[in-house]
Amino acid sequence: MEIRLKYVVEDVDRHDNVRLYYRRKGFPKVRLPGPIGSPTFLAAYRAAEEHAKQGSNLTSKVSAVKPGSIRWLTIQYYQSAMFKELNTRTQIVRRGILERFCQNKDDGDKPYRLLMPRNLRTRRDEMMDLPEAANGMLKAVRQLYKFAVRYDHHHDNPAAKVEYLRSNNPDGFHAWTLEEIEQFEARHPVGTKARLAMALLLYLGQRRSDLVLFGKQHVRDGWLTLTQFKGRDKKPVTLQLPVIPVLQKVIDASPCGDLTFLVTEFKRPFTSNGFGNWFRKRCDEADLPQCSAHGLRKAASYRMAELGCTDFEIMAITGHTTLKEVTRYTKAASQKKRADSAMRKVSGEQKQS
Repeated sequence: MEIRLKYVVEDVDRHDNVRLYYRRKGFPKVRLPGPIGSPTFLAAYRAAEEHAKQGSNLTSKVSAVKPGSIRWLTIQYYQSAMFKELNTRTQIVRRGILERFCQNKDDGDKPYRLLMPRNLRTRRDEMMDLPEAANGMLKAVRQLYKFAVRYDHHHDNPAAKVEYLRSNNPDGFHAWTLEEIEQFEARHPVGTKARLAMALLLYLGQRRSDLVLFGKQHVRDGWLTLTQFKGRDKKPVTLQLPVIPVLQKVIDASPCGDLTFLVTEFKRPFTSNGFGNWFRKRCDEADLPQCSAHGLRKAASYRMAELGCTDFEIMAITGHTTLKEVTRYTKAASQKKRADSAMRKVSGEQKQS
């Protein structure tokens, strides 16, 4: 079946390679990954559509923008290389945060040079019940004023002087325990889509943004090859992961899609957020409201640490490029192993005395 989408065009380069673009009048041309209709293509197309819609809303307001206002500064930022070098998804998220910042109490109409750290602390404290959202707001404003300083619009970055709020969960997402995994598996046996999702998350240790793209075409000779979605535009991380027998057994016994292992009820690939919401319901069905898809990535790292895997071995699976994040995942397992070792030495000493 031929798929036709608005604003999608094909260009042929000097080597006769066909390239796909999202081209809409008044907006920069956006490269789309092929082939047409693939999950990565559709995800990029939706992101480009949303970006264009956001740009249309922005353009309609430009004539009413006050020169020297915070909103004026955001428009300059959107047009800069600093902003355009961000991946499309990050652009959409950051634009949304800054637009909400401008809309709150008409702050966007106020002079950007008069924004003080105390103003941002007041705004931050108003969001204390949502610390992650408050920190996201601060991060976006920091980047806005980083642009202002770099491009000589301002001499100072007031947001850089404001402290982030402490997260309600400083250790991040809840890591599944062995008992919780067994409880989920008891509710969702082998052969169900939920069990397939669990196995893929647990035995590959990847983010849900990668998981929704995996399909049989990515596996060859027992190895799954992927380039992680996060950071793919700036610092791509390509991994080759073994499909261990227990995972292969679940895949073989499960209903899978043509392009991806996991598909919606309409036989289409999941989006990352869509999968997260769907898996959240499967956790609730297993009476595990504290558990999430991301928590299984953490649990996979924890299990590898408990089995004695080194940090670098764990990084080879998760794709982390620094030890900081892996250490955060595995510190509880490391503490448990050290405590066990210490008590064994104490027990041995007591036996000798």
